[in-house]
Amino acid sequence: MLRNSGAGLRTCAAVMSRQRSAVSSQALWKPRSASMGRCASSWTTILGSTTQSSSLRECPRFDRSSASMLHTSSLLRDDVIEVAGPAFADSISEGDIRWLKQKGDHVKEDELVAEIETDKTSVEVPAPQAGVIEELLVADGDKVTAKQKLYKLRPGAGGGASASKDEPKKEAPKKEEAKKEEPKKGDTKRGEEHKEEPQKEEAKKVTGAAPPPVPRAETLSGPIPATAPPPSKLPVGPKSSKPVTDIKVSVPKGIPAEQAITGARSETRVKMNRMRLRIAQRLKDAQNTYAMLTTFNEIDMSNLVDMRTKYQKDFTKKHNIKLGFMSPFIKAAAYALQDQPIVNAVIDEGEIVYRHFVDLSIAVATPKGLVVPVLRNIEAMNLADIEQTLNDVGEKARSGKLAIEDMEGGTFTISNGGVFGSLYGTPIINPPQSAILGMHAIVDRPVAVNGKVEIRPIMTVALTYDHRLIDGREAVTFLKKIKTSIEDPRTMLLAL
Repeated sequence: MLRNSGAGLRTCAAVMSRQRSAVSSQALWKPRSASMGRCASSWTTILGSTTQSSSLRECPRFDRSSASMLHTSSLLRDDVIEVAGPAFADSISEGDIRWLKQKGDHVKEDELVAEIETDKTSVEVPAPQAGVIEELLVADGDKVTAKQKLYKLRPGAGGGASASKDEPKKEAPKKEEAKKEEPKKGDTKRGEEHKEEPQKEEAKKVTGAAPPPVPRAETLSGPIPATAPPPSKLPVGPKSSKPVTDIKVSVPKGIPAEQAITGARSETRVKMNRMRLRIAQRLKDAQNTYAMLTTFNEIDMSNLVDMRTKYQKDFTKKHNIKLGFMSPFIKAAAYALQDQPIVNAVIDEGEIVYRHFVDLSIAVATPKGLVVPVLRNIEAMNLADIEQTLNDVGEKARSGKLAIEDMEGGTFTISNGGVFGSLYGTPIINPPQSAILGMHAIVDRPVAVNGKVEIRPIMTVALTYDHRLIDGREAVTFLKKIKTSIEDPRTMLLAL
């Protein structure tokens, strides 16, 4: 289109030169290697003048579509793009958005702009490229769906927050200060007095009142009197003979009498986040659906403590990670689940589904709530593999980096309240699973060993199970299997 209108432009240049001598035909059209940006600048100058526009209309070979294209070309201006949110998993339909940046802020590429809190985890919304946020399309706290348009971004150089918010505008120096002249030699004292006066006024404004006079060192270090002053007489009787009921309570101005008497008490209401609401809903559904029953047992941790102490250095040196108490319990649970497959099963629409694999959900406490990442195929792992996997999912959970797929599935759950000092507890089943194991604190207790009383490290464990599917015999047998595996770890190696 530009090539076809070239001849018309050259013809129009002759007409335009008579109207305005400052504009030449070379400025109107340079066919050698002029960029579209220069062409657009020339056209803007030309079309902005009424006289020039009328001259162009007189030109029969002028094509207006050429000028229109130059003004609207996306190459000549910075386009504002609409940024959409990420896709969600199939099990998630919506989430609440929390803005980390505001309108007018500069952002770098991949810098976090917002977080979408779903029922299971928080989804990050990074900036696709550097630029300035032009507009937020949804308010903070609103519900958003997958791939919904969230904000408008003008591409360009970015980095950090906008200067208008973070950096206060510096006031221009006053003209009076700029025109200051040095005082004459004779007026030195008068100049010093003139400087001190505003400083004193400023100090009065800040403090509100002059500080009390400080006694001089000579006064404090004077001679000590020979005799001390006589002690003041103590009151013999009460100052007032009025009964307590007749005494009126003095209430400061602006404070209601009821609040002054009862004390300054207040309360704060905070909206529950989506994760907390989802946890509450799931736990209440489990309580209403399952026939939950809990059985307890005690485990002597002496052998496991001795094994951990004896091989800790070698284990850490070889696997570059420490051996904890959680990994033996996870391995023992997988061993017991294979021995009692009904505990690893689930009820689904009137059918019992037996799973021939062990995917353990591990409850992890985070500032936003409880999450349960899944460790898959535990039956094929050794203690080192379990410790490494535990460390990885724990870091992701505490930093909020868990994905939806990290928490989906799971055939059995372990919750360790012992790290917080819990001694006893009845954990609630994690739907749709059928059982959950609760670990508690290790406490030294007196126990009977071969007819003698000894002090042993003891842990109480609890198994909550769905009595609709699991009978008491299977539940007790399962818990005793874990007890035997922990008290004598050799039974797991020998598959006894």
